[in-house]
Amino acid sequence: MTEPNAVINSRGAQRLDAGHPWIFKSDVRSAQAAAGDVVRVRDERGKFMGRAFYSDRSQITLRFLTRQDVPVDRGFFFERIRAAASWRERVVENTQAWRVVYGEGDLLPSFIVDRYGEYLVLQTLSQGSDRRKDQLVEILVELFSPRGILERNDPKSRRNEGLEQKVSVLHGEVPEQITTEINGVRFLLDLRKGQKTGGFLDQRENQVAAARYARGDVLDCFAYHGGFALTLAGRCTSVEAVDQSADALAVGRRNQELNGIANVTFREGNAFDILKQYDDVGRKFDTIVLDPPAFAKTRDAVEAASRGYKEINLRSLKLLRPGGVLITCSCSHHISEGLFAEILLEASQDVKVTTAVLERRTQSLDHPILLAVPETYYLKCFILKRML
Repeated sequence: MTEPNAVINSRGAQRLDAGHPWIFKSDVRSAQAAAGDVVRVRDERGKFMGRAFYSDRSQITLRFLTRQDVPVDRGFFFERIRAAASWRERVVENTQAWRVVYGEGDLLPSFIVDRYGEYLVLQTLSQGSDRRKDQLVEILVELFSPRGILERNDPKSRRNEGLEQKVSVLHGEVPEQITTEINGVRFLLDLRKGQKTGGFLDQRENQVAAARYARGDVLDCFAYHGGFALTLAGRCTSVEAVDQSADALAVGRRNQELNGIANVTFREGNAFDILKQYDDVGRKFDTIVLDPPAFAKTRDAVEAASRGYKEINLRSLKLLRPGGVLITCSCSHHISEGLFAEILLEASQDVKVTTAVLERRTQSLDHPILLAVPETYYLKCFILKRML
């Protein structure tokens, strides 16, 4: 039986040699494979290039698994997942929730696994990983013995692969809501309906860093369920947490009650409008957190997103007292760290204040960034001090 195979052109081979694991449809010369096959890939001269997941629907036709001529079988996936878990044992601390597998960042393209205490949530985002879902679940059960595994296969990106969007229990039982502890704070999470796989795990280390600098009166914009607000509360006099989602704020208040925190006030409203209102009346804060959703989900949105980032940061700098600290984030992949720094500089110049960079940060270490794969580096976090 002939092994499924594909041939890529010179441009695809150059991209692969540069370290990027994706080969686009336009760079695939031919393929003898079915949807979701692991294919043996060679260049136009016949040179072996590696093995990859094949998609017959997505513009990302090949997602490379290995450059080595080794079988991609159960043992292969077991060792990749085990290696990912071993890294988390070294770098994850003070939390019951973290990312176990970060797709391309762990050399397991299109496969995501998050752990929330005794429960795992997975995503299989390509034909290749989805076809092996049962096998991947078996491996997760063997390695982690979870009480339940839930698939959060509802991202729109699955449509590009011709896959249905669905949420279902794959192993054991998963309750409607769970309580987990992150950075010493307890959070109520809905793994079926919450953002991403139930919660935002990528800001965990940034919240700890922010707590080192936070003091006095705090304004937390785009607060969602209170991740920053509740983590900072113990270091501050008061925290006002703003979000335009009433449902998110309701969960935030329940998290507040769960932890017996009294100095946080959740306020429903549009962060842009509230920042402007506080600017107009001369309200001042000692610490401000900006953790907005992605403003630029495509390259075409970068210009408009840049204006949005500049506006909220400019107004926040005006609201900060001298010596105050701004924790400002962008989770837009298309907004590079360099561009984000330029936006912050322009905002500082327009306000005519001097800002010092206390820290430049990224997503938590359980979300590894590959140098050759910019898509794995999406979260930028600057901690700035307004000098005068």
